[in-house]
Amino acid sequence: MASSTARPRVEHGTQAGEVAGRLLDSAATLSYDPLTEVDWETPLDKDFHGASPEWSTLYGTSYWNELTEAQRKELTRQEAASVASTGIWFEMILQQLILRDVYAEDPTDETVQWALTEIADECRHSIMFARGAKKLGAPAYRPPRLAIELGRVFKTLAFGEAAYAAILVAEEVLDVMQRDWMRDERVVPFVRTINNIHVVEESRHMKFAREETRRHLEKAGPVRRHIHAFVIAVAAYVIVTSMVNKSVYAHAGLDAERALAEARANEHHKAMMRSSCAGLMEFLASAGLLTKPALVFYQRAHLI
Repeated sequence: MASSTARPRVEHGTQAGEVAGRLLDSAATLSYDPLTEVDWETPLDKDFHGASPEWSTLYGTSYWNELTEAQRKELTRQEAASVASTGIWFEMILQQLILRDVYAEDPTDETVQWALTEIADECRHSIMFARGAKKLGAPAYRPPRLAIELGRVFKTLAFGEAAYAAILVAEEVLDVMQRDWMRDERVVPFVRTINNIHVVEESRHMKFAREETRRHLEKAGPVRRHIHAFVIAVAAYVIVTSMVNKSVYAHAGLDAERALAEARANEHHKAMMRSSCAGLMEFLASAGLLTKPALVFYQRAHLI
């Protein structure tokens, strides 16, 4: 059940404090406990998809047209579980980035309190995603070793706008697809609930990430801006290309080699990704973060 406990209002000293205060009020009014909100007990109904079929990496291909409905549903369940597993990986990175950002800061400041609230949200989301993937009958999908090691470097070194804009990229891409999934009656009900919880709570996280990106950029000179624009783009490429693990096709009982080849050439899926990122790209452009070197990676990831 969503929380409805009001938080005492206080005066906010800065614009950042005002944003954080509003987000804290929102979290106090509308937050969820996935352990009680999600139906974990009802057995998986395999008559449902795990995600909207149109978001499948094979949708629109000749291979998709050859699949039975049961195979299509199994594939979308495996893909949804892979996206959830990638979400867990990046949420762990996100939590460390935020903790480093507020380390040794004034804990009575509402921006720090919001940061801690966001970390608490992400912990619940990670557990929710993990339980959801398990209920979908999927293995523990992990990003490629190179992505894991790059993530290790990123979470250790990234700061300021590089950290918050990368957070925003991951959250924005997930947000658009999950809004479709949560409204789609073809998707298994417990996954729709998971997506609804994530969309509601991540909307606050995205608001904060946008504000922090803008705030940090105010102090960034042209050299730093260009370096961080490149770092953000590389992070976006790694995140997006890691979302659907290559092994989902074999776990769905498909010809993995053929499925991977058709998925890589799937213009429908590329178009879905580009349309989902239109707002994100507009924001990055307005912030001066769509430099020519950065554009190369966004184009390779089919985000623009």
